Amino acid sequence: MSEVFECEIQARLRDVNLGGHVDNVEAIRILDEARILFFRYAELQPPAGERAGLLGGLPDGVVELVGSQRVDYHAEMRFAAYTSFRLRLWVTRVGRSSFTVASQLRVAEDHAPAIVAETSCVLWDHRTNASWAMTDEVRATLQRYAGEPVGLR
Repeated sequence: MSEVFECEIQARLRDVNLGGHVDNVEAIRILDEARILFFRYAELQPPAGERAGLLGGLPDGVVELVGSQRVDYHAEMRFAAYTSFRLRLWVTRVGRSSFTVASQLRVAEDHAPAIVAETSCVLWDHRTNASWAMTDEVRATLQRYAGEPVGLR
């Protein structure tokens, strides 16, 4: 595997449902938050463009839209105060105007993933109201994070 983006997201009381474990809707929110950090704020060397993050080289008006998301839950996630979820993200496929990001969420560094997910994103140009064909530079940045798909059931 090439580079992998890693981050931590603080567990919050609102993540917990009446059963005492992290609600599946909140788990998706945590995955989304990690993906936004990867796309918008990852510090890449060299930078992908004028802005920070994996998608820092996109022109103004081009955004990523989620086309599909597949999530497998492997273990219960119970709330533990003052702990963070640990996430790893990488790119599993790069197409003409879309790409797929794999995610793993762990409740502790030494635990197996509690959640694995794959999210397909489409690059969308708001000026033309159509998908945006990637430049070679954007494609090369995404491929720096190329890796194998997660094991979905």
